[in-house]
Amino acid sequence: MTTEQERWHVFPLRVRYEETDQMRVVFHGNYLTWFEIGRTELIRYAGFAYKEIEAAGLLLPVIDIDCKYVKPARYDDIVLVCTRIVDFTSIRISFESQIRRGSELGLTAGSRLESADALESFELLAAGGTRHMWVNSDFKPTRLERAFPELYDKLAQVVAQSD
Repeated sequence: MTTEQERWHVFPLRVRYEETDQMRVVFHGNYLTWFEIGRTELIRYAGFAYKEIEAAGLLLPVIDIDCKYVKPARYDDIVLVCTRIVDFTSIRISFESQIRRGSELGLTAGSRLESADALESFELLAAGGTRHMWVNSDFKPTRLERAFPELYDKLAQVVAQSD
């Protein structure tokens, strides 16, 4: 895999007390919420907010999700929500996600790590991904390049940056 193929969109968060459970670790469901934050911020990076996509009559439901938990995040940790598009067609899109323990090293919202080596320097907490299908408001599959060609082109550019 080349360096270009290893680019990740990174969004740092600080774990809030309310995200932890009685065991003093982040409740498992919050990792899936963080996956969603990663997806929405990656699409925002491409130039579109979800509200614009929904205003255009498009929805992007999850059709499959997986998550492997490796180590727990704890209150006040900095976590890096790392997201990249791994499959993109006019009907479906798949994201790979990793949650890593970060630091105060100057990563800001929307940072892009240029290689997997840079990502490897942060401790892996969870990894997985989500698969989605573009649908209209009636939940009928919709071809993105016809329904919202500007978004299709921008996402294709993001994918091309990683190829």
